[in-house]
Amino acid sequence: MDNQITPIDKFVLPIGRQEIELQRIVYESGGMPLLRVRIREGKRFTVFDMDPESAARWGQAMLAWVKGERA
Repeated sequence: MDNQITPIDKFVLPIGRQEIELQRIVYESGGMPLLRVRIREGKRFTVFDMDPESAARWGQAMLAWVKGERA
């Protein structure tokens, strides 16, 4: 059995042209599902996996920022 990876979203930022990819990952060894964030900058990749609580906190902070910028 392999790790289960499900695509969520993929987009390119208009400034900087970084490619952002979000995936749901469940490791074959078990455990909770995680949010994988992959950021590609040219040939360099940054990849990290987040637990649901950390993803929620990050998402809430980003939404709060957007609401402040649109006010």
